[in-house]
Amino acid sequence: MNRQCGFTLTELIITVAIAAIVMAIGVPAFQDTIRSNRMVTHTNDFIGSLNLARSEAIKRGRRVALCKSTDGATCTNADNWEKGWIVFVDVNNNAAVDAGEVVIRAHGPLDGDNTLQGNANVSDYISYSPDGFTRLTNGGFQAGTLSFSLCSGGQKNNIILSNTGRARLEKVSCP
Repeated sequence: MNRQCGFTLTELIITVAIAAIVMAIGVPAFQDTIRSNRMVTHTNDFIGSLNLARSEAIKRGRRVALCKSTDGATCTNADNWEKGWIVFVDVNNNAAVDAGEVVIRAHGPLDGDNTLQGNANVSDYISYSPDGFTRLTNGGFQAGTLSFSLCSGGQKNNIILSNTGRARLEKVSCP
């Protein structure tokens, strides 16, 4: 009366088939979740940098700016914001890091396929005056339909700056 314990071949095939079906359904949904979380993280990083620049400008009583940067030390006009950016004290109000100006925070490039592009007034820099308002280097308001677009997996986040320097988030579908 030797009795063998185990699975039959039929049971094993059915189990493997069910596991394959579950994986086929679950993996794409999980990838969308990862993309969505990455986009939220990048959005929060940029809004955090905007809030830091605004609060530092008010605290220091000096102009503080954000600019696109690929090396974390100098500003560039060549690439988009997804290549990285820096927050710095802009003593001479030229929206560029010069000798003696303090870099407060440097952010490296965004990972994944997210893009971060600004429209006309914010394509290269964002500058906060000591009153917390965004201003162009010539003194004009850096406001209006100022937005950045993070697009991933069919979802787009616009970061919109008001004329008072506050940032807000708008979620829309990618074109």
